[in-house]
Parts: sequence; C-alpha cells; structure tokens
Amino acid sequence: MNHRWIRRTEGTKTVVIVFGGWAVGWAPFAHLEGPEDVLFVEDYRDLNHDLPDLGGYAQRWLLAYSLGVASFGHWAQGRRFDRTVAACGCLTPVDRRLGIPAQVYQATQDGLTEDSYQGFLALCHGHNVEPQTVDIPARQAELAAIADRGPAPVTPFDHVLIADKDRIWPKANLTRAWDGHNMVHLDAPHVAFSGFQTWRDLFEGRL
Repeated sequence: MNHRWIRRTEGTKTVVIVFGGWAVGWAPFAHLEGPEDVLFVEDYRDLNHDLPDLGGYAQRWLLAYSLGVASFGHWAQGRRFDRTVAACGCLTPVDRRLGIPAQVYQATQDGLTEDSYQGFLALCHGHNVEPQTVDIPARQAELAAIADRGPAPVTPFDHVLIADKDRIWPKANLTRAWDGHNMVHLDAPHVAFSGFQTWRDLFEGRL
C-alpha cells in the first residue's frame, strides 16, 4: 500500500482516509471540498502497511472505493473509524453474483495494455479522458493480489454508495452484496462522486 497526504493543516480535528480504486488515482475525489485533512491510500499489492499516526484527530472518517473496499476490509480488522462509507465496490471483489465476474476480472488483468487502460478509464468516468500512463506489470500484480486474497471479513459501513450507471461493477451484484445495508443509489458512472460538493455531504449521503 502507498499513502500520501492530500491536505494536512495543523489543528484540524477530522481526517478523511480514502482507500482509492484500482488504477484511477486521486482524480475521482479531487473536487470534494471541506476543512478536513485528507489521506489517500492506493496500490493493494501488499497490505502489510500502517498509516501515519492518526491519534491526534477527534474524528477519523473512512471512504473505501471500488477494489479499495475489499482491500480495506482485509486491512482494517481491529482498527477503529468514526464514520465509514463503501462506494462502488464490495467485500467480495471477484464473484459471479456479488462482485466482478471472474471471467471479466481475469480478462482485464491478462489483457491490460495502454489502449485497454484508456478504455477502462472511459468506462469508469462515463466519457473519454485525457490519456494517462499505466505501469502494466504493477497493475496486473495488484489485480492478482486482490483476487488471491478472496472475500474480505465482514466489515461495518454506515452506508453504501451504488452507482446506477456503473459499467465496472454490475449494479445487480452490488445490490445483492449489500442486501440489508443502508444503500444510497447515485445516477452516476463508476466514478460516482460529482453530485457531492463536500466530504461531509458524501459521508452523510447528502446530494
């Protein structure tokens, strides 16, 4: 796992920790505003990694996104957060009925090229985006590691965001995976956060 501070200001009492998705970086969240400090986590090839000491914060808010949901679930056992939201992913990352079907997942991993990556980003955003570089062996290894870990342990979330226009995770699968949980449906693609203006809005499920 890698982490980096996006915003850090002395005296701030709330920190947002974002477990990002696979190969999409910080861009899906860059527009979100607020006084909170923000720590971004990505690259789930190895979860044997501690975050910086967050003990000085009165509130620790956690957003897990896409394949970051299961990765957080594996990593988080025994760690406490005050608010937790899962978005556009679930604890069973590779599953025919609950996650991404294995055939689709494996095809993404095996067929990863510069061109297929651009197609993936377009599906995520719902439109074409500026070309971006990708470390193909690293991202293939990350997909393999996530699949090899299998389903994550049961992990509590305050609410779950599901994108109704998601073309990465089947909406029906996520709805089954989160049955019985507080689900908020968004009229959005996989990169689903444009309807939120602030971090507080997102954590309260308030569009």
